[in-house]
Amino acid sequence: MSHELITKDDLEKFRQALLNDLTTIIRTSGNNADEWLRCSDVRKLLKISTGTIQNLRISGKLKSNKVGGIHLYKKSDVENMIVGKGK
Repeated sequence: MSHELITKDDLEKFRQALLNDLTTIIRTSGNNADEWLRCSDVRKLLKISTGTIQNLRISGKLKSNKVGGIHLYKKSDVENMIVGKGK
């Protein structure tokens, strides 16, 4: 097993990246009234697989914000997909 050292510079870069991600989410959420959902919640609501949600994200049909490796989805965007499925 190889060992990697984490330097103070590495931690500072991580902190800055996390701060930038959170700032982006706050700015894109407007008045912050929108709730954010994790991938597992979206999959349950839409009754879709992990691969399908990935395809929706890649194709741009469902936007996400990635924070530390976790994709977050606006609840309103997911609700719009549900309404679209009923048509």
